[in-house]
Amino acid sequence: IEMKSTQWILLVLLLGICGIQCVDRGKFKKCDQSAFCVRNRGISHSGYQLNSFRKTSDSTFTADLTSPYLNGRTLSFVLTGLEDNTVRMRVIEDLPHRYQGPQEILERLKESKFVLSKNDANSFEFELGKVTVKGTYSPIRLDFYLNGELSMSVNGQDFFNFEHLRTKEEDELVFPKEIEDKEAKKPEDWNEAESGEWKVPMKSNPKRENRWEESFGGHSDSKPYGPTSISLDVSFVNSKHVYGIPEHASDLVLPPTISHNNSANEREVKSDPYRLYNLDVFEYELHNPMALYGSVPFMLSHGKKSTSGFFWMNAAETWIDVEEAKQVNGRDVVNTQWISESGIMDIFFLLGPSPYDIFRQYAALTGTTALPPLFSLGYHQCKWNYKDEKDVAEVDAGFENYNIPYDVIWLDIEHTDSKKYFTWDQNFFPTPLDMQEKIASKGRQMVTIVDPHIKRDGGYHVHQQAQSHKHYIMNKDGNEYEGHCWPGGSSWVDYLNQKARDWWERLFSFDQYVGSSNTLYTWNDMNEPSVFNGPEVTMHKDAKHLEGTVEHRDVHNYYGMTMVNATSRGLLKRNRGENKRPFVLSRAFFAGIQKHGAIWTGDNTAGWDHLAVAQPMLLTLGLTGVTFSGADVGGFFGNPDGELVTRWYQAAAFQPFFRGHAHIDSKRREPWLFGEPYTSAIRSAIKARYAFLPLWYTLFFQNTLNGAPAIRPLWVEFPQDESVYDEQDEYLVGSHLLVKPVTHQSAKDSEVYFPGEDAWFDITTHNKYQGSTSAVLEAPIDRFLVFQRGGSIVPKKERVRRSSTQTVRDPYTLVVALNTQGKAKGELYLDDGQTFNFKNGEFVYRSFEFDGKKLTSKSLKDSSSSSFEQTVERIVFYGFKQNPKSITLDSDSSPLSFSVHGTRLIVRKPNLPVAKDFSLTFTF
Repeated sequence: IEMKSTQWILLVLLLGICGIQCVDRGKFKKCDQSAFCVRNRGISHSGYQLNSFRKTSDSTFTADLTSPYLNGRTLSFVLTGLEDNTVRMRVIEDLPHRYQGPQEILERLKESKFVLSKNDANSFEFELGKVTVKGTYSPIRLDFYLNGELSMSVNGQDFFNFEHLRTKEEDELVFPKEIEDKEAKKPEDWNEAESGEWKVPMKSNPKRENRWEESFGGHSDSKPYGPTSISLDVSFVNSKHVYGIPEHASDLVLPPTISHNNSANEREVKSDPYRLYNLDVFEYELHNPMALYGSVPFMLSHGKKSTSGFFWMNAAETWIDVEEAKQVNGRDVVNTQWISESGIMDIFFLLGPSPYDIFRQYAALTGTTALPPLFSLGYHQCKWNYKDEKDVAEVDAGFENYNIPYDVIWLDIEHTDSKKYFTWDQNFFPTPLDMQEKIASKGRQMVTIVDPHIKRDGGYHVHQQAQSHKHYIMNKDGNEYEGHCWPGGSSWVDYLNQKARDWWERLFSFDQYVGSSNTLYTWNDMNEPSVFNGPEVTMHKDAKHLEGTVEHRDVHNYYGMTMVNATSRGLLKRNRGENKRPFVLSRAFFAGIQKHGAIWTGDNTAGWDHLAVAQPMLLTLGLTGVTFSGADVGGFFGNPDGELVTRWYQAAAFQPFFRGHAHIDSKRREPWLFGEPYTSAIRSAIKARYAFLPLWYTLFFQNTLNGAPAIRPLWVEFPQDESVYDEQDEYLVGSHLLVKPVTHQSAKDSEVYFPGEDAWFDITTHNKYQGSTSAVLEAPIDRFLVFQRGGSIVPKKERVRRSSTQTVRDPYTLVVALNTQGKAKGELYLDDGQTFNFKNGEFVYRSFEFDGKKLTSKSLKDSSSSSFEQTVERIVFYGFKQNPKSITLDSDSSPLSFSVHGTRLIVRKPNLPVAKDFSLTFTF
C-alpha cells in the first residue's frame, strides 16, 4: 500500500527517534516529572479535621472540613449510604472552576437509610445494615466494617490532601517564594563584629515549583487555576493482593510500587506509581506502571475472609501507589495512595463480601455491559489496511475457500478520502454500498474507522459544520484547538457538549455518511485523544471544553468515552425504525465504557510475552466492569510466525472480543497464509469459538443482570483457594470452562491446575481430571487446553456455518458434565441476536438441571417465546458412574435412543423444543 508523503511524516513524528520497535519512554511523564505527584506522594498532611456531622437526609450526613492548609476556607465532607453494602464519600469544593466529576457515568443510585449511631467529641459511628463506619474527627479517619470485620480504612497514613482553589497572592501566603535554608550552618569562622549577626540564608521554596505553570517535553501548561490536586490513602484489610485499575500491561495481582525496609519498616520506592492518563503509546512496554490507552479507577482486594472494592470517580490524571502487603495488628494489610490532579473526591466503598457481590455493587454504580449483537461475538478480520474493494472481496472469499467462519471485516484509515472520516476514497472504494451488500449477503458485517480528529479542510463538510456550529474544543485562549494527527492539521470535537454530541450522532445517518448501510458499524480509534504534536502525544491540559467552562485536565480520561457514547447513539438513531443494536469498538475508555461499546488493548506486538500478558490485562478489565474486551490476535506490530499466531488464535477464541489485526508494515496474515499444520489448527480454534457462541451470548446476557465478567480469574469462583489468588495463566469462561493458553514458544506440553473438588473434562480428548490436582498435558500445535467443569451444563451449536447469522435457527447441543454427586446445571439465553425486542419479552432464558435421575428445562424469566422454534438435537453426558438402562421423555413416556462412547453418553435427536419446559427420566 502506498502512503502519501504527509502520512510518512506524521508516522515518523509519532514514532520519534525510537522507531517502530520500542516505546519512546522519554515522551511520557514519570511521577518525579509531575508536580502534583511530587507534592503528594508519600507525604503526610496533618491538620485536616471534621466538625460534627449534621443529617441532610435519611441517607446522607454532612460535616464541615477545615485545615490550616485551606486558608480559612471550608469544604463539605459528605457520607451517603447506598443499598447493597456500599458507601459514598465526597469532599466537595463548590466553586465554578472546581469540576464536580463525571457524574454522567453513574447509574441512578439507590440510597439507603444511614444511621448515626454514635457521635461524641472526637469519634462517630454510622450503621448501614450489616455495614458499620467508624471514624474520628481529628485526625480524619474512617474504618469500614462488614459483619463486624474490618474491611477498609481511610487516611490511616495521613495522606489526605485537598488543594483548594486560590489566587496566586493567596498561594504565596502559604507557600512563599523563598524559605529559610534549614540545612545551612553558621560558618565556624563567622565574625559577628565584622559581619554582624549571622542569619539563616533563604532559598527557593521547592513547594512553589510548577504550581502555576509547568513544562514538559517542550510544552507548557499554563495552569490558570493553580494547584488543585487531591490525595487519599486507602488500606485494604485481611488481604495480601489487590487487582484492577486498568490499563497497564501488568500482572493480574498488582505488583507493589512501594516496599518496606524490613529492619525499620520504612517505605521504599520500588517504581513509579500506577498512572491513569489515557495516552497513545506505540508498542507499549510490559510490566511497567506507565499509563496506556484507558483508565478505570476501580480497585478490588480479595482474601479468604472477603472481597472489597474501591471506586475513585475522578477523570483527571491520577497516580496510585500500592504498598507491599504487611501485617498490622495480626491482619494482612495492603496500603494504597490515590492522587489526582484536579476535581473533587467522589469515592465509593464496596464491602462485598463475595466477588460476585462486588460485581453487582460496581454495576449498580457504572452500569452493566450493553447486550451486544450476536455477530460481534464472532471472529473479526482486520488489517491496516485492506487496500480496495477487490482486496476486501478476495479476503472474504478466502474464508469461504478455506472453510473458516467469520462475521466482520474491517477497514482502517486508508479507506477514506485523505483521512476525512465519513468519506470513501473513490479511487479504491468507488461502490461501497455494493461492497457492503456482497458481504451482507453471507450474513456478515463491515466496520469502518472514525476518529475524533477532524481534518481542517474548508471543503470537508464535517469540518465546515463543526466550525460553523462551534463544536470544537478550544485552546487556552478561546480559539479552536489545533494539532496534528493522521490527516495533518486537525481539530477535535467537544463530545462533552450536548450540542456537539447531537450533531455527531446525525453524521451517521445514511444521508450524511454517504455510502454507509445498516450493516456498517464503527471503530473509534485515537480517542485518548492522540495529538501527534501535543504534550505526551495528547491534548494540552489547559484546552477548554463546554464553551470554556471546563479544562481538559479535568476530563481527560473521560473524553474518549464521550465519543463512544455519541457514536453508539448515532448508530442507534440511524436504524431507529429497524431497531438494531449498535456495535462500537474504542481504544480509549473510562469507567462505564461497558454501556457503550467494546475495547481492545491497543498496539501490542507479535511476541510471546505480549501473548502471555493479554490474559491478565483482559482479566483485569473484566474485574473492573469492562467485559467486552480483547487483544489484537497475532500482535499489531511485527510479523508472527505460524506457531505464535496459531497459539494466539487458540487463546483469543476463548476471550470476549476476537479480532485479528496488524500494522500497515506487517505482512499479510489471514488465517490460511501460514500453511499446514497452522491453517487447520487456526480453523479448529475459530470453529470452537462459533460452537460456544451460545455460551458466550448467555454470559453477556447474564452480565446485564449481575455485572459478572465473561472471563474470570480462578479466585472469583474458588475464593477460598489461596493458591489461585495470583493465577493468571489459567482463567474461566463463565464458571463452566477452564482455559489454559499455551504462551511459550516450542511448548510441547503444559501444566494445568484443576481447582475445586469436582472433576474437569477435556473438551477435545474427553479425558477426566480430578479437582485440586495438577497434570502435565501434551499440547501439540493443533490442541488447545480447555476443560468443562463437573456440575455444569454448557449449550453449544455444533453446525458451524460461514457466519453467526446463519446459525440462528440451528439446533443446540447440551453438554452435561456431572459433579461428584452426579448432578449438573446450566443456563441458556437466546433472542433474535440483533434487535431490542428482548426488552419487550421476546427472548428465551432457560435453566437446565440434572439431579441424578431427571434432566429438566425450566424458564427463568417470563417471555413471549413462541417465535423461537429451535430444538435440542443432541445431549452429551460426561461422568456417569453407571450408565442408565433407559431414558424417557416424560411428556409422552417415549424412549430416547442413546449410545456410549468411552467417557461420554450421547442422547441423539431428542428434538426437544428449547423454548418449552421438558424433562427426561433416567432409569438405572
